[in-house]
Formats: sequence, C-alpha cells, structure tokens
Amino acid sequence: MTNQEYYTKYLDSLRFERKLSKNTIFSYQDNLNRFEEFIKGKSIKEVTKKDIEQYLKFNNSMAEKSRAHYITVLRNFYQFLVYEELLKINPCETIKQPKIGKSLPHYLTEEEVYKLLDFSLNTPFDYRNKAMLELLYATGIRVSELVNLKLNNIHLDEDLIRVMGKGSKERICPISEICEKYLRIYINEYRNGLLKNKTSEYLFINNFGNAITRQGFFKNLKQIAKIQGIEKEISPHTLRHSYATHLLSHGADLRIIQELLGHSDLSTTEIYTHVVNEKIKSEYEKHPHAKKEKN
Repeated sequence: MTNQEYYTKYLDSLRFERKLSKNTIFSYQDNLNRFEEFIKGKSIKEVTKKDIEQYLKFNNSMAEKSRAHYITVLRNFYQFLVYEELLKINPCETIKQPKIGKSLPHYLTEEEVYKLLDFSLNTPFDYRNKAMLELLYATGIRVSELVNLKLNNIHLDEDLIRVMGKGSKERICPISEICEKYLRIYINEYRNGLLKNKTSEYLFINNFGNAITRQGFFKNLKQIAKIQGIEKEISPHTLRHSYATHLLSHGADLRIIQELLGHSDLSTTEIYTHVVNEKIKSEYEKHPHAKKEKN
C-alpha cells in the first residue's frame, strides 16, 4: 500500500465508523498531509520513533496544545494500522505528550459586547451580520453550529432555536427579544435578496448566494471588531465564552449553562467559575483595604 492509501483507509474509518465531524476529519487530514511532506515519501512502514521526534522538533515553534494534537493524530493513526494488522509496532507509543496547563477562556465584558453589537446597519450584509452576532451572544452556540443552522431550526414565535451539536446531539436554546427582532428583519427583508435567485435551506447566506462559511464569518467579525474599537483579540468563540461568563456572573445555575452550551461533561463548564472568580478577585483588589500595607 502507498502512504496515501494508508491515510485514506484511516480517514475513512474516522468518517464511517467513528462518525467524527467534517471539521475533525479535516484537521486530522491536514496534520497527516504535513507529516507526509516532512517524511518526503518515506514509507509509513519505515518511519521510526526518531523520525517522529525530528518531525516534532521541526515544528518546535508551535504551541503546546497544537503539538499535543499532532502527537495524538499520529499516535491514533499508527494505532489504527496496528489494529488492522498493517503494522506490528506503533512508533509513537512511547512519545510523551507535553503538559498543557488549563488557560482561562478569553471573554468580553458586557460593555464590550454592547459596543461590538452597536455597529451601523446600512447593507443587507450588515443586517445578516447583526443577526448572526446577536444570535451568538444570545445562545452561546459554536460558530460551526451557527453556520449550519437551517430555516427550519428557527422558531421565532416560540423564542427558541434547535441546534445540532457535537455527536449529532440536538438541543434547544432560547433567544432574546432583540435577537428575535433582528432575525425577523434579516429573514423577512434581506435573506431572499442575498440568495440571488438560488434556493438554500441554510439560514445565513454569503455574497455568492450560498451558506456562509466559518472562515467568512470570522473575517466579518474581525472587521466589525476593528471598526467598533474592540482592542482585545476576538474570535467567534469569544462570544460563546462571554455568554457563559455573563450568565454565571448573573447567577445562572452551572448545570443549566452546561445544557445551553451543549457540554457533555460538567467539568468543561466549570472553567467559567474560575473566570468569574478571577473577575471578582480583580474587582476586589480595587478596594482600598484590599491593598497590602507597605512596611
């Protein structure tokens, strides 16, 4: 078998047997393509632990989290080949994962969110972007869930949307009045114009009349943030983190937030308690009695 046949066989197993998402499979494929470029056509069967260590050393400038992901992809790939009896030994078996400290998620303050959302509405694209941003902040859904929303997922009369999350698990998310308002304006007044005589079941449409992509939305978000004077580094996930942090700050139950975010494990949601604790500590330190006396 050629290297490409090994890769294809593995990726097919992820797609059809493990039923991983398209984004996850794309990420694995990209990592394997980079690895193939590095080994320069050397047979997968000939690759040694030393080759993989050199590959990781070659990519030494990457963040620890990315490095850990690269190791995981290669280890799982080789483990699959061993399981399929295409190889006898997994060369990644004894390669250690880097230790990754949990970093607190970045979020916007409520004032910064209001500032971000308060941009001028002049074109159909402005109204589409307004509806998308309001929906992200109103629900905390992932950007992949946002761009995959279909018209039949939106129930404005009931003030809710149905979201297909990770593992094909559906959840219900309530929406705010202001979110409902801009969704109605976008759907009733601007969406058909963006379609350019095409038909689509997807809710949010790009300038080609097709469903907007994650990359396209991220580009628009960065541009809006710059115009609105948001100095923090921002991504679609920033609004998800902001949504959860603000809910918790206002007394929402952690398990309810878990359900709304679509987290399978409560420990994933608990990171937001650390964010809120850090915020409280930061605010408290502004109190004059919180300052330590100088000797």
